[in-house]
Amino acid sequence: MTTAAPELLTVPEVMARLKVGRTKVYDLIRTHRLVSIKVDGCRRIPDHAVRDFIAGHIGEAA
Repeated sequence: MTTAAPELLTVPEVMARLKVGRTKVYDLIRTHRLVSIKVDGCRRIPDHAVRDFIAGHIGEAA
């Protein structure tokens, strides 16, 4: 069984998915509410981290 590597998103892609600005994305990363990694100095966010963030907020709202 093989597992696909998570898709890594750029900050602008996360901005578009969450409909927020650049500063907000970096704030979420800084406060550890959104997981990210650095690849050669560039910040990347796994797709599953964005989905988990959204799911967590939907759960809180319910």
